[in-house]
Amino acid sequence: MNKEKMIIFSAPSGSGKSTLINYLMSKFDCLEFSISATSRSPRGEEKDGVEYYFLSPEQFKEKIAEGAFLEWEEVYTDKYYGTLKSEVSRINNKNHIVVFDVDVAGGCNIKKMYGANAMSIFIMPPSIATLKERLVKRGTDTMDVINDRVNKASYEMTFSDKFDRIVVNDDLEQTKALITKMVKEFMEE
Repeated sequence: MNKEKMIIFSAPSGSGKSTLINYLMSKFDCLEFSISATSRSPRGEEKDGVEYYFLSPEQFKEKIAEGAFLEWEEVYTDKYYGTLKSEVSRINNKNHIVVFDVDVAGGCNIKKMYGANAMSIFIMPPSIATLKERLVKRGTDTMDVINDRVNKASYEMTFSDKFDRIVVNDDLEQTKALITKMVKEFMEE
């Protein structure tokens, strides 16, 4: 197994990406999740250093200036997300395959950096209406935030053709089987 291999997941918020990543992590011991940094506040039960490294916007900007990020993006005003270089090193040092959950711009940038050593997967919602329904049911955001996410999703979906694989998550069990097959084949290359 090549420790330099990486799997990049991008999708609009509410597409089921986190559910699918968690499923894959339970299936393959050699996969390790790259914990992203963000300047947004924790949602629900999220904990620092588990789901994200939570930084203030000022702390995030300091790390940008230090060159500490592999990639970063200001996704919403003063809401930054990024991948710390130290995360990739931490996972590579264990001889594990890095799994990224990043926005579309970050996914495209990481793919460019690592080429064939990275497989990029875009998780597509069945429709914008389904996506909005999922976000509302999730119950973690206000309607203003949900509307912003839905608007952003339309834009993000225009990047899907820049990914190695596009998976429409309209049936969770079928999608789990499909991505498991994709990941297994990629690891065996």
